Amino acid sequence: MNVSKDDVLYTAALARLEFTECESESLQRDLNSILKHFEKLSELDTSNILPTAYIFNVKRELREDEVLPSLRREEALSNAKFIMDGCFKVPKIIE
Repeated sequence: MNVSKDDVLYTAALARLEFTECESESLQRDLNSILKHFEKLSELDTSNILPTAYIFNVKRELREDEVLPSLRREEALSNAKFIMDGCFKVPKIIE
């Protein structure tokens, strides 16, 4: 598979990028070079290799959820600069 000049220009337009003629030609060569490396990888026999998410055996250690006492409302609001109806009052940010 080769990347054409039209492919480069189309992709650039989608990304709202502008390239000079020289830059687009250079990009086309670079992309074709990258694709050649991927074609080389497709020659490998991976039929006996299991799909993996990690290269190491990783077991996620998760702790059990534990209900703990929380702050009383008065404590939580004690350092608040502005309070309204028992809640934090913050500046309006959406018009």
